[in-house]
Amino acid sequence: MAATAPAVRVRRVYATPSPDDGVRVLVDRLWPRGLAKADAHVDEWPKALTPPTELRRWYHGPEGEEGEFRRRYEAELAAPAAAEALARLGDLAARGTVTLLTAAKAPSAGHTAVLRREIEAAGEQGG
Repeated sequence: MAATAPAVRVRRVYATPSPDDGVRVLVDRLWPRGLAKADAHVDEWPKALTPPTELRRWYHGPEGEEGEFRRRYEAELAAPAAAEALARLGDLAARGTVTLLTAAKAPSAGHTAVLRREIEAAGEQGG
């Protein structure tokens, strides 16, 4: 029997939680403005997986470029704390749905696209 691919979704944290979300993981470094923690229904907030402030500022500044951002962020995700958090989320994704939550207006772009791919890869290796 073939293993199923890890189920990783990306949604805006401001969207109404769904029973299909599975484990809800906030992947922004800062808590979303105007959202009460009780309303967010966040199960995990692994800050080791969020882009560092300096990288985030560079990316959103005039010099930021998508390919270079991905390269730098992937290097950050290789750090021990991030690798451990990736492995954990990969394991969760191999067993059920993991929903990455972000305040970004384009939730499937930027760091969430990189993170989703990395979690799926970790889930395939560990699951």
